[in-house]
Amino acid sequence: MAALNIAFEAPDNSRGTGPSRERPIDLVHLAKQTMGDKVLEVEVLHMFARQARACLQEIGSGSAEKAKAGAHRLKGAASAVGAFKVAEAANAFEDRVGDAACMAAVGAAVVDAENFILKLSR
Repeated sequence: MAALNIAFEAPDNSRGTGPSRERPIDLVHLAKQTMGDKVLEVEVLHMFARQARACLQEIGSGSAEKAKAGAHRLKGAASAVGAFKVAEAANAFEDRVGDAACMAAVGAAVVDAENFILKLSR
């Protein structure tokens, strides 16, 4: 009977995020989004990197309206590919457009994700 209890107990998630979520890109999430197609994963990551750069230009444009729209697009794109740190930083900036520290955090998160993508592409 003890075996049945073990099999149906909830997993212990008290340690926080799993190792995949600690990376700049959550590869488990990305694999689910691309149904495990490695070629598609690479293509999606490169598209994300290009879109992230375009969004950073909007964020740094000096226009609050463009900056907010760029942060919103970046948040959505990052969430889709599993770049959750980028999404969190973009969300924080979207809430506080014009905050230099938030803008710097977005830039740093994007650079971190881009470097991770480049390492995967080698």
